Amino acid sequence: MSAAAEPVAPTIDIGALFGAAGSARDRVDAAVVAAAADVGFMTIKGLPADAPVGRAARAQLLRIFALPPAVLRTLWRAKFEPRNQNVYRGWFPLQPGNVTSKQGMDLGGDIAHGAAVTDERDPLRERTPRPPESQLPGWCAAAAAYYLAMEKICRALMQSIARSLQLPQDFFDASFHQGLSTLRLLHYPTRSAEELAGCAPDVWVVHQGERRYLTGAEHTDSGFVTLLAQDDAPGLQARARNGQWIDVPPQEGALVVNFGQVLERWSAGRIRATEHRVIGAAHERFSIPFFYEARADAEIRPLPGDDPASFAPFLYGDYLWARIIEFVEFRGMKEQRRPARA
Repeated sequence: MSAAAEPVAPTIDIGALFGAAGSARDRVDAAVVAAAADVGFMTIKGLPADAPVGRAARAQLLRIFALPPAVLRTLWRAKFEPRNQNVYRGWFPLQPGNVTSKQGMDLGGDIAHGAAVTDERDPLRERTPRPPESQLPGWCAAAAAYYLAMEKICRALMQSIARSLQLPQDFFDASFHQGLSTLRLLHYPTRSAEELAGCAPDVWVVHQGERRYLTGAEHTDSGFVTLLAQDDAPGLQARARNGQWIDVPPQEGALVVNFGQVLERWSAGRIRATEHRVIGAAHERFSIPFFYEARADAEIRPLPGDDPASFAPFLYGDYLWARIIEFVEFRGMKEQRRPARA
């Protein structure tokens, strides 16, 4: 395949999704669903003017990585710090020796919506631990504003997809009201030769004829829609239909979009959940994904007009828990939550 014919993830201006119905919005709907059905990745621009994207907004959130280790430890999940109560939300440290090498923080909807979205009986709905305001002035407010902005963009994308699937545009809205969406702050450090020596051989890949190590193992996302803000470090790749890994480079002021396994199933395969990975760069990488997730009690069943026997209905929270415990930062946590539906 020639370089000119290599598959790429398109860049789409979605500004019309925030306006009235009309031909401009119809064109964006068509572009979004075409990308979702093909490569399963896109970069979006034309975001609302009040969306806090860009270098300054990222820097405001990423200040958390500069906190003293003792302060960060108060945010660690119970898996890593048994004295803490938080199971699902909070900080996860580096775990050397794995293909994936990252550390970061998971924040839930309570950061923006308060106690109304929490339920301490369910770890998926637990309260998010937070750094003291005195340590990071304005950080919680910035995280709340970012979370709300990402919810707005994801809702617009889901309504666009609903229209393309010949459904009422608000068909999916109720399933995401007070949902489990996660704002994640990520740091991928460079990896030393000593640490890599303890990893399995599959940490190494060949990219453009050069041997490179992975920092994020190939995977598909669990849920519905992911919005990703990247810094200027390259490394994100998506697997095209022909099996080729394609680069998804950062664009300032834009967000990368990909889709998850549940949306692929819910749409009977018309929306594609695409494998992706992160390869190491010459310097550390920071990124901020937002995972748009349904409520724990949202029932996922075949869409109107699809074969009602295509899959058995399930509760999203049960599915999500079964899926996340496969990831390295959640391994060994299966018994922390019981299925709501046996």
